[in-house]
Amino acid sequence: MKELIIDAAVGTLHRKGFNATSVQDITDAAKVPKGSFYNHFESKEALAVEALERYWRVVLSHLQELNDESRPPLDRLKSYFERLSGVGRDCDYERGCMIGNMGAEMPDQSRLVRERLAVILAAWSRAIETCVKEAQLNGSLRRDLEPKAIAAFLLNSWEGAVMRSKVDRDDGAFRAFFQVVFTSISS
Repeated sequence: MKELIIDAAVGTLHRKGFNATSVQDITDAAKVPKGSFYNHFESKEALAVEALERYWRVVLSHLQELNDESRPPLDRLKSYFERLSGVGRDCDYERGCMIGNMGAEMPDQSRLVRERLAVILAAWSRAIETCVKEAQLNGSLRRDLEPKAIAAFLLNSWEGAVMRSKVDRDDGAFRAFFQVVFTSISS
């Protein structure tokens, strides 16, 4: 039953956000009695952290693409973000990224969620940074910028583009991301 609730929470929190989602919304989506929620979670905030973890595991599985050494690192970076833009397109630009959504909504409301988001974003940046370092070593990315700064910039810019795509309901922000980012950091 706990897994059903977490799965329902991922979908509901991703679609509606934390503040617009009630425990009842989540248990209704899971098709379980509301009382069962409290058998597994001490609060909606604790469930939000578990839902973030579940979502993060999906993001992590996609990050493996950045480690495919059979392809040049710059191609991997571009391909990774292109695939993410396809996810946005497939969802009609409505949901965005749950990590970014929670990052915009929750830092001032929940220390628990904010701290977990910080860990997730740092790990995400490190995964991108590894690929950036490889691209700098093979000369396809500028070497005058720190890999850590480039990785953080890529992730921050991407999350901003995702947010803007939700507002505009199109891929204009993604097209601008690719045009500006990869032109700026390529050598």
